[in-house]
Amino acid sequence: MSLTSTMAGCFVTVVTLAARGTAASAQNPLRDHTEGVEIRFARTQPVVGYTLRVDAGDLSGFDVELRLRNVQDTFRLATVAHPEYDDRNWRFVEALRVETPHGAATVTREDSALWRVVAPGGEALVRYRMRLPPPESPRAAWRPFLAATGGLVGGPHAFLYVVGATLGSSHVTLELPPEWQIATGLEPTLDPHTFFAPTVGVLVDSPLLVGRLRSWRFAVDGVPHRVVYWPLPDAAPFDTVALVGNIERLSRQAVALFGRAPYRDYSFLLEDGAYGALEHRSSVTLGAPSAELARNPSALLAEIAHEYFHTWNLMRIHPAEYGDVSYRTPPRARGLWWSEGLTMLYADLLLRRAGIPVHDSTRIAHLERLIGSYLNNPAYARFSAESISRVAYNVEPGALGDYGASTHLQGELTGTMLDLMIRDATHGRRSMDDVIRLLFERAGTERIDSHVIERAVATVCGCDVGRFFDAHVRNAGVIDFDRYLGLIGLRTRVTWAPAVFNGEPERDLRIYGWESERDSSLRLIITNAASIWGRAGLHSRDQLLALNGAPVRTWSELRAKLQSLRLGDTVRVQVRRPSGPFEATVVVSGFERATVRLENLETPASVQRRLAVAWRNGDR
Repeated sequence: MSLTSTMAGCFVTVVTLAARGTAASAQNPLRDHTEGVEIRFARTQPVVGYTLRVDAGDLSGFDVELRLRNVQDTFRLATVAHPEYDDRNWRFVEALRVETPHGAATVTREDSALWRVVAPGGEALVRYRMRLPPPESPRAAWRPFLAATGGLVGGPHAFLYVVGATLGSSHVTLELPPEWQIATGLEPTLDPHTFFAPTVGVLVDSPLLVGRLRSWRFAVDGVPHRVVYWPLPDAAPFDTVALVGNIERLSRQAVALFGRAPYRDYSFLLEDGAYGALEHRSSVTLGAPSAELARNPSALLAEIAHEYFHTWNLMRIHPAEYGDVSYRTPPRARGLWWSEGLTMLYADLLLRRAGIPVHDSTRIAHLERLIGSYLNNPAYARFSAESISRVAYNVEPGALGDYGASTHLQGELTGTMLDLMIRDATHGRRSMDDVIRLLFERAGTERIDSHVIERAVATVCGCDVGRFFDAHVRNAGVIDFDRYLGLIGLRTRVTWAPAVFNGEPERDLRIYGWESERDSSLRLIITNAASIWGRAGLHSRDQLLALNGAPVRTWSELRAKLQSLRLGDTVRVQVRRPSGPFEATVVVSGFERATVRLENLETPASVQRRLAVAWRNGDR
């Protein structure tokens, strides 16, 4: 890429790197590697430069040098705790040491994720190695890895930061095997090997996909976007034109909704051989198995749409509990019903607006499925949207007792009912689009909680929604779907019948196992207290000892035994709990499941019919 195109667009750069190291840096390791690059910092902030080295001969981790100037004689370094997926990266910091040209330096570990450094003279060179997490198969797309042809580095796993200096900028220089390329949301500089981060928050939220990459570009309203793919050596071929074209159509719909992109450039970082995804300020890391894309190039578009929409609705419109980066675990957020639920709503809606096929053929079919899932789970009658939000990302499951619930589902249905209320109150002139745009424009000036969201909805619709928020967001209460669907001339028809799977009666397997890292035990998780397991007296977080007298130590063992059960089988479940041992006898049976169909009211008014057509079509 030419210098002109790089600097004009501030694009996510993909460049070929060779292993490097200058004589000057070898003679003086404290010398700044960013000479010739503008260094931007506040007078009270340290000057920070990182060098991240990957040795092709040892892919068990990577080495990091942190060069500091204008730093206090005593300062603290820490690893960042992610608000959703805190992988406790402090576990992987090795061989931390400090040098200074002005005298001896000392390092003292004050906490698991915190080190105190005494280094007189205002400058220091910190060296450490970041060991990679144990390999997993399949691999989570947000976790760092290295392979012979590339990997994922940077982000919260790579960079220690100076506590109290999170507004300070930094430069990151990469030294990689020859022929490896880089894709990142960090800003490029005049040096193609060096990138710039204006704050620690941007630094740790901008992972670097490195290796032998494939990439495609497009622009939306003049803003550069790139799709970057890291393939496995035996990657299956797939239709890249279809994949990139659909991502572009999706991006255009999202930018059109909000009126502008909140970034200079954006990169979709897709990884073969991985699962899951994690949103970032100007990129997304997402597992994209080539074999799955070969079968269906559209297979991952719903997940891509979800994570991309988070760029607005989570990264900018974020819960009040999300603040500056910290080594401390942030408080649990009450607003994830909005962050996740409304993102689910719009991931589906934007794909429809872009003309991209989705799982449910119509919005009616989509809503029928969601309401059915809601009615089949008694948790939503017992726990408020805020309560379920607070436990959404708990490390240990079972926080809701013998119930499992999804803040995504609950939030999407809550948002849908609010949308219907807005359309009715404004005679179809306004919708949830206007609410989320309003919140986006106010992002950064308000801490987003349920009261702020309630005021935004009330501002848009000119109506009182306080009772709704009190009943379903801040407190627990079953949503009266017919009340809100009736506003657009619809109602539900609910039928209960024995659950069926692949044409056969379905066994009640509403239970799973969780392997606790704390004591290496296998814990039961009951997802529905009305299941055969809950009715037998078992509870979430019981320690499983044996089934029918045979010891069970892992979730995979338990899953195999559960799958082998047949209707009518009797199972003796031996567990241990704080009160002592307990044994339950469970007879395997089926269970009932609700099916929901949406019907027209017998005599809907003309305004109701008009609102229904607009809603079905996904009109703004």
